[in-house]
Amino acid sequence: MGNFNHPNICWRDNTEGHKQSRRFLECIDDNFLLQVTEEPMRTRSAMLDLVLTNKEGLLKGSLGCNDHEMVEFKILRAARRVHSKLTTLDFSRADFGLFRDLLGRIPWDKALEGRGAQDSWLVFKDHLLQAQE
Repeated sequence: MGNFNHPNICWRDNTEGHKQSRRFLECIDDNFLLQVTEEPMRTRSAMLDLVLTNKEGLLKGSLGCNDHEMVEFKILRAARRVHSKLTTLDFSRADFGLFRDLLGRIPWDKALEGRGAQDSWLVFKDHLLQAQE
């Protein structure tokens, strides 16, 4: 929630007229966020005061009609119990010498040759996880 100062964004159409605003919209999209403010804080003004959320229907309320009103909204969430199997590593028992040795055996020049950043990361991550086991 805040004043983002992108006056040339049309939130109804999700369009913009400036490079910086385009990057802002891309950031919102890349992070799966929704803009839920429906009216500008100042009459006939651009919508600058935004409320962003990652889930539709999570927020309920209004921002009023001018920049001197109190902002009030409720965060709605369903109570549910989620059991997850989260694995954590016990670094106190790790053999870092062996880990370093295993990763040192990999011919990185050949393993990463001709690969872009994303592919190189995937190769590195695969070797890292194998050495971790």
